Amino acid sequence: MTDPPALHPDCRSLAPLIGVWRGDGEGDYPTIDAFRYVEELTFSHVGKPFLAMVQRTRDSDHGGPLHSETGYLRPQSDGTVELVLVQPSGVLEIDSGPVVTTTDGVELDLRSLDVPRSPTAKSVTEVRRRLVVSGDELVTGLWMAAVGLPIEKHLTAVLHRQ
Repeated sequence: MTDPPALHPDCRSLAPLIGVWRGDGEGDYPTIDAFRYVEELTFSHVGKPFLAMVQRTRDSDHGGPLHSETGYLRPQSDGTVELVLVQPSGVLEIDSGPVVTTTDGVELDLRSLDVPRSPTAKSVTEVRRRLVVSGDELVTGLWMAAVGLPIEKHLTAVLHRQ
């Protein structure tokens, strides 16, 4: 078996994210009933100046699939990171925000620069994502403005490193 590639120097600040994270979350939005879910979030690297991100959620009660998304975190020389992300629902995101290194992890507060979508996707006009790693815990939050409503919190999850 070969060793994994060395982490690209541009990705050092994002190193606490690397790995597989699992845990429980809850969601709510004015147009839907509140729900609970199980999330798996994976950050990986191949030695290039980005981290790959894959997210999958399942229904807490029945285990059926709910949502998935795939993207890339692209560190920038000014201490920010860009997230380029696609969802099978036809929504794409281009987010950006600061990377703050803490004593036991990292914090990202990303806000959408653009939210293009396919012709059949629901209207999402703004997104905010917050990722906070503290040791082996990752707390995620997602806010969105969609279907004509202003931005408000939609998802929160507490994940643990596997």
